[in-house]
Amino acid sequence: MTVQDYMKLPYSINTRHVVDESGSYYFAKVQELPGCMSDGETVEEVYNNIMEAMELSIEGLLESGFPVPIPIDSASYSGKFVLRLPKSLHAKLAIEAEQEGVSLNQYALYKLAHN
Repeated sequence: MTVQDYMKLPYSINTRHVVDESGSYYFAKVQELPGCMSDGETVEEVYNNIMEAMELSIEGLLESGFPVPIPIDSASYSGKFVLRLPKSLHAKLAIEAEQEGVSLNQYALYKLAHN
């Protein structure tokens, strides 16, 4: 496959608006391509920048002989998995969930997403 072939695939691009000590800007990264990220002052600019970063990342992988990760097929995941944990951690999470007024599943999802 060529760089252009990979660029046509549905990679997961996460974009967010950031306001920090350096100012207000947009940040984007490609979930399947570690280290592939960029920023820009506008949504359009960050999109163009991340596309360029993707192209360079894929090109570099191909030239170096490394495999290029393909996009994650989220349809193949059910959204469920079984997790075993120590009783003490289970109790701690259950108590925290109750204090927040949410189910243990909702609380665990929140903790995983904000880590």
